[in-house]
Amino acid sequence: MSQPDNFDRIVAALHDAALDDTLWPSASALIDDAVGMIGSHLTIIHEHPQDDAEFLFGDIYHHGEFIELGRECVTTYFPQDERFPRLFSLPDSRVFHLTDIFTEQEQRTSVTYNEGLPKVSARNGLNVRLDGPDGLHIIWALADPDDPLGWRSEQIAFITQLLPHIRQFVRVRQALATAEALRTSLTHLPDNAMVGVLYLDRYGTIVEANARGRCMLRHGDGLVDRGGVLHTRFPPDNAKLQRLIGRALPQWGRTAVSGSMTMRLAPGRPPLTLHIHPVSLRAGFGVQRVAALVLLVNPEQPPHINPVQVAALLGLTCAESQVAVALAKGYSVRDIAVMIYRTQAAVRWHVRQIYAKLGISRQADLVRMVLTTAEVPLLRRQN
Repeated sequence: MSQPDNFDRIVAALHDAALDDTLWPSASALIDDAVGMIGSHLTIIHEHPQDDAEFLFGDIYHHGEFIELGRECVTTYFPQDERFPRLFSLPDSRVFHLTDIFTEQEQRTSVTYNEGLPKVSARNGLNVRLDGPDGLHIIWALADPDDPLGWRSEQIAFITQLLPHIRQFVRVRQALATAEALRTSLTHLPDNAMVGVLYLDRYGTIVEANARGRCMLRHGDGLVDRGGVLHTRFPPDNAKLQRLIGRALPQWGRTAVSGSMTMRLAPGRPPLTLHIHPVSLRAGFGVQRVAALVLLVNPEQPPHINPVQVAALLGLTCAESQVAVALAKGYSVRDIAVMIYRTQAAVRWHVRQIYAKLGISRQADLVRMVLTTAEVPLLRRQN
C-alpha cells in the first residue's frame, strides 16, 4: 500500500478514535506500520510542575498491543525523568531525538535513559510536543524505528505530516471529555445536555440537532440555520466555517479532514468553539446518513434549569421534576438515587411516570423538553 493510502487510512482511523477511546490502539497500530517504528506513547498532560503533572490520557502501545510494562515504567521512572519539564518547553510540532533532550552526561548516568527506555524499546526514540486545547500539552513519544540503521528523513517527514491530525484528534477527544461524553455512541450523543450537537449529511445539510444545539441556532446570535445549512452571522467566521465543512465533507476521492474554530457571539459573550468532525459513512439505503458531526462548545455554563418551572410547565410532581432535571444534566439513575435519597428502583419508577405523562419514550426527548423550559421567562406566582 502506498504512503498516501496509508495516510488516508490513518486520518480516518483518528477520526473514529476521537469519538471512541477503544479505537486508539488500532489507529496507533496503523501509524506504527506506516511510519516503520515499534510503537508510541501519546499522552495528554496538564501543565504542572514535575511532581504534580497530571496524565489525562495515554498508554504505551506497540503495533496496537498494550504494553503493561510501559505503565510500570511511567510510574517508576517518571519521577526521576530528566526530560521533565524540558518536554513542556519544546517548540510546538518540532520532532526531537532523545539525544537532543538528554545531555551527554545524562546519557551515561540517567536511570530513565539507560534502564527505563530500553525496557519499552524507546532508547533510540523521538519526542514531539504539541500545543493542546485549554493549555494542555500533547507529548508524543515514539519508540525505536524498525530499521536498526536508525531513522530516515522520509519517516520524519511522514510523522510531521501526521502532527496536525494528532492535535485535532486530541481537541475533539477533550471536547467530548469535558462534556462527559467520551464513551457515548453517536446514536446517544444528542442526549448530552452539556454540548451542542449537529449532524450533517454528505451534502452539508443539518439532519439532526440535540436540544442544546437547537437552542444555539434558535437564539441566532452567532450560528444560524439557513435552509438546513449551517452559517454564522459574521462573514469572516462564516468563510472559515464553510471551508472546514468542505474539508470534512470533501468530494469523492479526497481525504476528509477534521477541523476546529472559534467564532464571535454577541458583544460581551465569550466565543463559541466549533469542532467539525467527519464520521465514517455507514451503509443504509434510503436512510439519511450522517457524514459529519459538529460539536458546539460554549464556555458559559449550561442554562439554569428550575425544577419548579419544569414541574409547572410539564405537569410533573416535585419529585418527578427533580428526576427530570437531573437526567437532563446527564446524571445516571444511580447518581440521582443518591442525590434525592431514594432507591434506584424508585428513580426508575419516576422515570416511567414522567415518560407516560409526557408521551415520550426516549431520554433525548425528555432532555429537549426540559431544556426548552429554560428559555421560558420565569413563571411568577399570581396573587
